[in-house]
Amino acid sequence: MFEPHFELMKGESTRRALLIAPLAFAGIALFAMHGRQDSGEDYSGPAAAGQVTIVEFDDSGRRIGSVRVAKVVRSSAQWRKQLSAEQYYVTRLQATDAAFSGTYYQLHFSGLFRCICCDNALFSSDAKFDSGTGWPSFWAPIARENIATRSDYTLGIQRTEVHCLRCDAHLGHLFNDGPEPTFLRYCINESSLRFVPRPA
Repeated sequence: MFEPHFELMKGESTRRALLIAPLAFAGIALFAMHGRQDSGEDYSGPAAAGQVTIVEFDDSGRRIGSVRVAKVVRSSAQWRKQLSAEQYYVTRLQATDAAFSGTYYQLHFSGLFRCICCDNALFSSDAKFDSGTGWPSFWAPIARENIATRSDYTLGIQRTEVHCLRCDAHLGHLFNDGPEPTFLRYCINESSLRFVPRPA
């Protein structure tokens, strides 16, 4: 007596499965990609390639001019080979150095701070100040064109992440509690920087 109804239900289930299956596979693929990103895979595929315009500086901090350059895109394995474990963890996996763990936060020499990943000029000692936070802090980048920002919700609150325009290295975060003239604080991880002393 229940067989026709059962067969009808089976037919409906099969049709539903055929309709839902593609969506389920897409969801699984998206979940897998997200899981790989969270597990530390650095995704720098074709969408990340291309060219960007940055401002070049020599090691004395002299502005050379704007130049169109290729984005620096490498695999996770290549970045791991180039960087120390700490540098990779911070720049490629968006981690943060422990406060007061480095030396740059208390560095008072004159010079230039370059990206540890691609050598892009990022900050000058002329804009550096002691924020008391234990991280190198600057009230402005050496050239606004050399960095980029994006929203970061990793701590459950909205923050502004700062990254290198040329290679997408995570640098730190931007806050609105800095000194004059900008009242900004670029709170930057030492692991993302390479200091170049200004030639005498």
